Amino acid sequence: MTLDPINRRSALRQLGLSSLSLPILSQASNLFAEPAKKGAPKQRLIVMFSPNGTIPDHFWPEKTGDDFEHKTILKPLEPFHDKTLILRDLHNKVRGDGDNHMRGMSCLLTGIELFPGNIQGGSDTPAGWPKGISIDREICKYLQSKDETRTRFGALHFGVGVKDTADPWTRMSYDGPNQPVTPLPDPYEAYRKLYGKVREKKRVRSVLDDLRADLKKVADRLPETDRKLLIEHTKLVDRMDKEYAAGSSLNNLVVKPPELPEGIRNQNENLPQLGRLQIDLLVNSFVNDFARVATLQYTKSVGQAKMNWLDIEDAHHTLSHEPDKNKAAYDKLVRINTWFAEELAYLLKKLESTPEPGQKGSMLDHTLVIWTNELGKGNSHTLNNIPFVLIGGGFGFKMGRSISCKNSAHNRLFLSLAHAVGHPLKTFGNAKLSADGPLDLG
Repeated sequence: MTLDPINRRSALRQLGLSSLSLPILSQASNLFAEPAKKGAPKQRLIVMFSPNGTIPDHFWPEKTGDDFEHKTILKPLEPFHDKTLILRDLHNKVRGDGDNHMRGMSCLLTGIELFPGNIQGGSDTPAGWPKGISIDREICKYLQSKDETRTRFGALHFGVGVKDTADPWTRMSYDGPNQPVTPLPDPYEAYRKLYGKVREKKRVRSVLDDLRADLKKVADRLPETDRKLLIEHTKLVDRMDKEYAAGSSLNNLVVKPPELPEGIRNQNENLPQLGRLQIDLLVNSFVNDFARVATLQYTKSVGQAKMNWLDIEDAHHTLSHEPDKNKAAYDKLVRINTWFAEELAYLLKKLESTPEPGQKGSMLDHTLVIWTNELGKGNSHTLNNIPFVLIGGGFGFKMGRSISCKNSAHNRLFLSLAHAVGHPLKTFGNAKLSADGPLDLG
């Protein structure tokens, strides 16, 4: 049984509970739901972002179909060939205010125009935030609306080298119009969010004892018709107490949280270590079913990371502006994009080596990972041929292929994702750009 906040609070007042009890139950909407049904296969989604376009000649396979080759940049993903779906000829067709980096980033997952604003980029028209929700948050909200797929956080957003500045170049997830979602910028903050509220849980348990006494006190005064509600709330209190008791010592986790080494600062030279820690926390959060949706954002659009661990001292975005005939810059960009593919491969290996809790197979069999970018090519700033590489199972797509999407708007991919989790949206983002319906990925 699930009650909306107003009816829940009204029902609690009718039971004569103390004012101290009301806020706790009113805030615990996820605990009014029945526990998830055991044995139901989970569907999870991860979107990984890397910036500044790719190098098409070293990225896109020459062939379509299942006999495609992994070129230099995609070579680290070769072990996952049969679980990979490469979508060619898929374009970000959103136009309007803002430059291509801004629309490339903020329209990447929203598929809708930016509001007019005062943030000036490289175009004649300044812009603001997008006019709609991103597909990761849309799917999260759909999953959170159902008892059997609701989780503690719904979605988690991890950042690697993402700084504090908030603008359309730095945010790709949106909870709605003008509602950017800030990624967790370093693993220590992510750890605190996931596991750092043990002390608060202990305080709540002490209040639950008073709440249980409240319910017992009013039991004899209620008519028979209201006792069913009382029993439901008593069961809720018992469930809350058990959850908080287990959570206080983290004994309710399928696997314990990873131990983080101390002293890794959120600085450019530490990005490889920070990224691996964020991936470890992401996978851990999925194993413990804290969320079914996640994003992993490396730097930002126009990101200027210096990949000195690759012996590259030039800033990434600056390199991406160099013409193709600058062979030194061209080769460095291939190495940078290959490194991002290696980090993706690390995530995939973690998922593949982790058994799916309560099911056959690995977590990768139940997780779809999407690697994407805000531009098709950095020095042309094109929004055509945006890289979309899908890897993993659980969404029912036919994998092990490279296919052409026939110059479709990327909004259609998002319809496919929504439909795959049972969310039958008719349009997403700009309705005209998704008018042709979901892509046929079966």
